[in-house]
Amino acid sequence: MTKKKDNLKTASFAAGCFWGIEHKFKKLTGVVETEVGYSGGDKKNPTYKQVCSGKTGHAETVRIKYDPEIISYKELVEFFWKIHDPTQKNRQGPDIGTQYRSVIFYHNKNQKEIAERSKKEFEKKRKIATEVVPAKEFYKAEDYHQDYYG
Repeated sequence: MTKKKDNLKTASFAAGCFWGIEHKFKKLTGVVETEVGYSGGDKKNPTYKQVCSGKTGHAETVRIKYDPEIISYKELVEFFWKIHDPTQKNRQGPDIGTQYRSVIFYHNKNQKEIAERSKKEFEKKRKIATEVVPAKEFYKAEDYHQDYYG
């Protein structure tokens, strides 16, 4: 049973092309809604073409609405580490550019603490390129990018 929307929390991650990341997160039990867009930059209402230019500062981002009674933020962060290569700077596989960087955008102090603690654990094993930064304005991507893989 899904809880009322007012009980939902928000999490935002960037880890390469947002199509694949959205597809993976939306399969998790407790993830109620996903949408892809752009965050972390300075340009207001950027287009896909502008973000791909590398001049906006934005990363391709997935914004997630989740039910914290079913899945915790910590579990989302742990899943994030598993679905991409956090050691690559400004790329994931064949996708190269600052818009493909690895980022955990935290929405509150608790998320920041969980993300930073988790990153420190991973850094004991290898160098991590993932940024942990405050969530900025999220700009929803064009409709044709939403739920691309169904």
